[in-house]
Amino acid sequence: METTFSGKIWKFGDNINTDDITPSPYLTIQNPEELAKHVLENKKPDFPDRVQKGDIIVAGRNFGCGSSREHAPVALKAAGVSLVVAKSFARIFFRNAINVGLSVLESSELYDAVEEADEIKVDLEKGEIETSSGNIIKTNPLPENVLGILEAGGLVEKVKLILGERG
Repeated sequence: METTFSGKIWKFGDNINTDDITPSPYLTIQNPEELAKHVLENKKPDFPDRVQKGDIIVAGRNFGCGSSREHAPVALKAAGVSLVVAKSFARIFFRNAINVGLSVLESSELYDAVEEADEIKVDLEKGEIETSSGNIIKTNPLPENVLGILEAGGLVEKVKLILGERG
C-alpha cells in the first residue's frame, strides 16, 4: 500500500458536516461516481468539477460531523480525494473513512501552515507532512492495523483477506 501522498490542497474550515459533503437531495444515489458529482458543492460549487485524482483536503476542526452516513467518505474517495487531513474529525466519520478505504490523518498545525492550491507530501506511516515551503510538520502516524485496513481497500476487503487466509 502506498503510505505516502502528494497532492494539491483544497481547504475547508471547521465543522464541515456530512450534509455539506454529500447534500441530502443526493442520498438516494447509490453509484459512488454519480454521488461524487455533488460532493462539497454547497461549500465550493466548483469543487466537484475541479477536484483531481490525488488531491488532498485540509480542514479545520470536527470534519465530518453530523450524521453517520457512509455516503460522505464514499463520495470523497470516488471524487479522487486521496487523503483528508484535519485538525480533528468527528469520530464516526473518521471510522467510516477508514472502513471505505479513504485515508485520513489528524494534524493540529497543517491548516494554518498552508494555503489552498499548495502542494503537500504526507507520510501516514511516519506521521510527517512536508509543506510546499519545505517545512516538516509532525503528527501521530496511523497505527499498523489501520494502515492494514487502508491497504486492503477498506474494512470489508480486509475481512475478505482474513477469511481467505483461513479458508
